[in-house]
Amino acid sequence: MWSRLILAALFGIGLPGLSCADETTASSRSELAGLLGAGEAGEFARAVEPRSFSFPADHGPHEAFRNEWWYFTGNLDGEDGRRFGFELTIFRFSLSPDPVTADTAWRTNQVYIAHFAVTDAEGNVFYATEKSARGALGLAGAQAEPFRVWIDDWEILGVAEDTWQIRAGEDDFAIELELAALKPPVLNGDAGLSQKSDEPGNASYYYSMTRWRTDGEIRIGNDVHAVTGASWLDREWSTSALADDQQGWDWFALQFADNTELMFYGLRKTDGTQDALSSGTWIDVDGTSEKLSREQVTVEVTRLWESPKGGVYPAGWRLSIEDKDLSVEVTPVIADQELSTIVRYWEGAVDVSGTRDGEPIGGRGYVELTGYAESEAERDRSD
Repeated sequence: MWSRLILAALFGIGLPGLSCADETTASSRSELAGLLGAGEAGEFARAVEPRSFSFPADHGPHEAFRNEWWYFTGNLDGEDGRRFGFELTIFRFSLSPDPVTADTAWRTNQVYIAHFAVTDAEGNVFYATEKSARGALGLAGAQAEPFRVWIDDWEILGVAEDTWQIRAGEDDFAIELELAALKPPVLNGDAGLSQKSDEPGNASYYYSMTRWRTDGEIRIGNDVHAVTGASWLDREWSTSALADDQQGWDWFALQFADNTELMFYGLRKTDGTQDALSSGTWIDVDGTSEKLSREQVTVEVTRLWESPKGGVYPAGWRLSIEDKDLSVEVTPVIADQELSTIVRYWEGAVDVSGTRDGEPIGGRGYVELTGYAESEAERDRSD
């Protein structure tokens, strides 16, 4: 789903070794495409039918497809009870399906972009930044064995079969975390085929790892906090984009205190209605999963938040699943968790409270909201 949003703005950013970071003319876009090896011939692979998944191989890249991402979010607590959230996402984009003639070590058809954010709930501060680089000269890349995805010194690294490490940082904030998978991968959609619109091939291969025990450190300024908590991984690869009548999506990744989880994404159409292909997954205590249709999950917006940069986002939800006798309130830990990156979107830590089977239940999670506001790069391109 990210492909349309990011590729639409891609030529508005600079990559290491290029001089056109602030130029958006047709000539500079053509120069960038040429230097990266972009072309029009050939075709990317498409997600058109269920496939067999194999791990750990499928943790690695799938370069026959135009785009994919490794998407971590998590909620963490310091030893003093201080609350944090984090997001680290690394995107891979192919500018051409054809092999690149390597007449220079700089030439590649792979572009990597990463978003990194930390929520400091006690300080009521949200930190966010991004990086981008070509997949050449070791600047960025992805590999299956040993598993590693990186941009510069930001990386997601497999150190054992079910133990990974995450590192990312800027001057004001950083993380260094070790994650141990507590549940196996869950295949979303139809055995991992996640259909996004009625158009054939407008789908992704999509799996999640919904609960990782997480330990490590978060640095805010010069203060380092030892933290523990739980994280979530989403993995998708595809050659699809949003359909012409789709505006964006609202994505929920909720981890309940009884060791169950819920993923649900509501695809929003341009007329404000929810697309019939909105879908979710319920994950039970033992890791078994169940696909949820749009009709099974009811999401009601309970409040709104207006960004100082423009745009109005949902800022509270009442979510219910009748089949699970579940009814919960989902509340952001702080209001402003908006990323102003190559695309502008809201992605933030949330608290969950309500009932299941008539008994109180709590939890934490992350919510992502796209298509509610434009970034400067998107506005410049539309102008």
